[in-house]
Amino acid sequence: MKRTRRRATVVAAALAAALPVTLGLQAPQALAVTPSPDTSTSAAESTSPSTSPPTSASPSASPSTSPSASTSTSPSTSSSPSASTSPSPSRPRTAPGVVLPFGPACSSLPRRGEGSLRAMARERLAIAASHNPDLSVLVSAARKAGLVRTLNNGARLTLFAPTNEAFAKIPKPQRDRLLNDRAQLEKVLKYHVANRRITPRQLPHGTFRTLEGAPLTTSGSGRNFKVNGTAKIVCGNIRTANATVYLIDTVLMPK
Repeated sequence: MKRTRRRATVVAAALAAALPVTLGLQAPQALAVTPSPDTSTSAAESTSPSTSPPTSASPSASPSTSPSASTSTSPSTSSSPSASTSPSPSRPRTAPGVVLPFGPACSSLPRRGEGSLRAMARERLAIAASHNPDLSVLVSAARKAGLVRTLNNGARLTLFAPTNEAFAKIPKPQRDRLLNDRAQLEKVLKYHVANRRITPRQLPHGTFRTLEGAPLTTSGSGRNFKVNGTAKIVCGNIRTANATVYLIDTVLMPK
């Protein structure tokens, strides 16, 4: 009985070992090992593509931005120096064709304050003349003749203004008679005023009617001009708010 049981056990064990092979089944250990390669490869494939694109994109982005920034800023900085250097050429102080005051007596005018060229350009004719120390006799004579308002209210005048030295050329008895005769003084002073602005370009061969009614003439060239052929212009083209002034060295006498 014991032998038969042992044989039955051996036979059963042999059948148990041979049965899976005959049926084409795998052992449990084989079934446990085969899934592991599949899962490992699927996990590697799923993680490797996801991580590789970000690393490849980050290098490509960094070079693309750095050149664009360098090229965009370099032109802006290079253009700024050209703008700063363009105004460097000095501009002329006066416009082309504008003639500055000329003549030896212009140097005696104050450079600043009352009587200067800049101050006279803002003032009416009689007021500007009163601030010029070389015209004190003329201004006093204009007051005696009642011409201050005429000189200040005129729109566009030219005054050929005799300096103090010009009045000093007249012999004293004759000068005193002139300064004390209002009618004659008014006539003489009006003869020095033209009812228009006269430019230096008009002086070489000029004939101009005066407020007195009689004409006067101008002649000369360059910066040397005379009025009626006798009175020299010693400082010309002085501007006031309503007139142009030419200082002359001789008092003009109407005929």
